[in-house]
Amino acid sequence: MKGLKITFLLIISVLFIAGCSSSSNGTTEDGKKVITVAISDEVNPPFLYADDNNEPIGYDMDYLKEVEKKLEDYHFEYVWGEEEANLVGVDTGKYDFAINWFFKNPEREEKFLYPEQEFGYSLTSLVTQPNRDDIKTLEDMVGKKLAPMSPSGGLRTILNSYNKNNPDEQIDIESIEFPSNADNLERVNDGKDDAMFINVTTFNAVQKELDLNLKVAGIVSKEPVYTVFNKEHTELAKEFDDVTKELIEDGTLPDLAEKWFEVNFFENLDYINEENYKFNP
Repeated sequence: MKGLKITFLLIISVLFIAGCSSSSNGTTEDGKKVITVAISDEVNPPFLYADDNNEPIGYDMDYLKEVEKKLEDYHFEYVWGEEEANLVGVDTGKYDFAINWFFKNPEREEKFLYPEQEFGYSLTSLVTQPNRDDIKTLEDMVGKKLAPMSPSGGLRTILNSYNKNNPDEQIDIESIEFPSNADNLERVNDGKDDAMFINVTTFNAVQKELDLNLKVAGIVSKEPVYTVFNKEHTELAKEFDDVTKELIEDGTLPDLAEKWFEVNFFENLDYINEENYKFNP
């Protein structure tokens, strides 16, 4: 699943070396094993974006910093790159793993190694005009007009699954190649459509630019996001699993979720929807 692509000007494959420098044998001067991490220049704040110095920041980076603290035998080095090129690099072994808001799907699971534990969630939502109180869930969209969407992708998969499981209460989905998030939100703003199905972070990014009279009416689902490893890195993926579970249990990742998203997305959907006001910029 992809959110809004906000591409900033960066030199592709700039290497960020934090701390000590690495030697030719893949270890740092103090003996730590260098792990090369591919990060996407198609950013999605607050998961990942660049600060004024073009250095990566966001929830993803804070998460990796906490993991690196726990895995004392490793040193992470970061490489910016186009997302598909990053995945090719992970597959060929150029990079050890990649991070973005990657979802599991059968095609990727054949090529890459996913850890068992997700490190966060992408929240999908229905966006409406602020005076609409009749739309909060997908069930509420039966008989109403949804903004057009791509025939493929993660969001469409969620809706297709809903329709498959609810044959008597289908949502009418209009397909369009390469839909514009901005155009669709303007359609909802103008009353041409009742709602748009969109990731919360994508909506917030577009809303900052357009400042439309819209709201997040309801959070529909939590979609788990993962790091993606080269298939040979079974030990590293297992170590990530153990550390990630620990960071969830000790409250570190819930605190980071509050910091970057203003809600603990490790809680259930009822709790997240109770905190709905925080999603409206």
